[in-house]
This record gives sequence, C-alpha cells and structure tokens, in this order.
Amino acid sequence: MIVRITRIVVRTLLGILIFFIILLLVFDRLVQFRMDNKDLTAWFHHRHVEPHIGYFEAAGRKVRYVRTGDSSEATVLFIHGAPSSMSYWRNYLTDSALLTRATMYAADRPGYGYSGLAEPVPDIAVQAHVQELLLDSVHKAHHPIIVVGVSYGGPIACRLAMDHPGLVDGLVLVAPPIGPGQEKVFWFTNLVESPFIHWFIPRMLQTANREKVQHRGELTKMLPLWSGIRVPVIYLQGENDGLVDTTNASFARSHLTNVPYLSIRMIPGRGHLVAYAEKDKIEAAILEMLDRLEKKQ
Repeated sequence: MIVRITRIVVRTLLGILIFFIILLLVFDRLVQFRMDNKDLTAWFHHRHVEPHIGYFEAAGRKVRYVRTGDSSEATVLFIHGAPSSMSYWRNYLTDSALLTRATMYAADRPGYGYSGLAEPVPDIAVQAHVQELLLDSVHKAHHPIIVVGVSYGGPIACRLAMDHPGLVDGLVLVAPPIGPGQEKVFWFTNLVESPFIHWFIPRMLQTANREKVQHRGELTKMLPLWSGIRVPVIYLQGENDGLVDTTNASFARSHLTNVPYLSIRMIPGRGHLVAYAEKDKIEAAILEMLDRLEKKQ
C-alpha cells in the first residue's frame, strides 16, 4: 500500500512538474513582443507600405532592422525600450505623414526580437554603437537625422548624440529614464538574476531585467557627457508615469545645457506608455523637429 501511494505521489509531482514546464514554455512564446519577418511584412502590406527587412553584424550577433520610405530629405530612427522590439514602432513606420517626409528605420535592439533574444547587452554605449552602424555603415542615412527614443531607448538615443555628434541632428525623447536612480526598481529585480529563478523567466524579460539591474551604473557613466549634446531636443512624458519618475524632466533641463532648443512637454492624465496612447502628439513632435531642422538648413 505504501509503495502504491508513493508511486501515485511521484507520478502526481512529475505530472505537475511537466505541466509547469509546458506552461513556462508557452508563456515564454507568448511574452516576446516580437513579430517574425512573415507576419511583419504582411502587417505592412495590409497598410500598403513596402518594408525592407534586413540584418547586419553588431554586438556579436545578427541585428534585425526594418526600413520604410525612400525620402532623401530626412531620416528618422526609432529606438525601442525594454522589454520590446522594433515592431513596437510599426504604426509610426506606416504613418503617411511621416512617410512623405523621411526614410524611417527601427531595429531589434540586441537582446530583443530577432537580435539574439535573451542575450542582453546592458552597455548603453554598445547599444548606441549598434544604432550608429545602422545609420552610418549599413546605410548612409540622409541628414537631417532625428532619433526618437522611448523609455530605455531614450538614454541610448542620448548616448548616440554624445558619441557621434555629427550624426544626430535632433532628439525626440519619450518618457526617458536618463537620471541615475530616477526610475522605479521592483523588489524582485535583483532576485530574478539568481540562477535558480532566472531560468523560469521569459527570455525577453531576462534581457529587460539585466538592463534594469545595470541601468543606474550605465547612466552614471554618462554624467560627464551631457554637455556634449548640442542638438535640439523635444522631451515628452505622461504626468502620471509610474515607472520613470517625472523628475527626469528636471534632470533633462539641468543637464542639457548646450542644446539650442529644449521643449519639455508633460502630458496630463497619461502614464508611461505615451508612445501608444498619444501617438498623435509624438508624431507632431517629430514633424515639428523636421520643420525646425529644415529651416536651419
């Protein structure tokens, strides 16, 4: 009888373990926030836009990117946050008002999408270098070049302007965590890095967590470099942002001391996901920046 009960218990536990592993695998596939080339192309075609999807070597892996439009008048580069992928920007990349004004690019940042999922690169300087390669080596992008960075993509956009001042002509920053320590860190963030827990976390969130753990240190490295940004900046953020503290706006005001133009716009009633919720305002800011840079030429 005892042997029989033991077998039943072992089988039950084994069944629960197998079910849990299957659940984790399914969850991992669902929580990726990415579209493969086939689905992404179909999505663009449905909106009558022909995308170019390509790859280039950077940060020790193949990096996937998409280009839409063929304007020689200007370039807009979109940099996504964490966790995310280049498909985050698909509504912008198919926007008719933007397509008539600029060629647009977006890439899966290293560690996300199809650029080495769960192979994080938390070094912001390296992330910025990947974007530089896309604009200046893979493609000789037409100036003026506007870089749009959302959330974690914001400091990458800023680092790109710091390290390559002749490449970037204007910045549009959306809810950017740019001040060291001025963003929410969850109680479990460091716990997730434990090898006993890390395996159970969906791959995309593994990358995001690694970036979160090292973010403050990466932003601290940038502190001496802010005076090197000398291009116009538009900063947008929701007044109710619960993830990136709104004190980042004050950080921008006090550290972007050499920019010719700085406009900080806090959006009432909105949280962190303003790029989704307020696409019209973000698009208007990009078009405004294009107008400003074209008048300068």
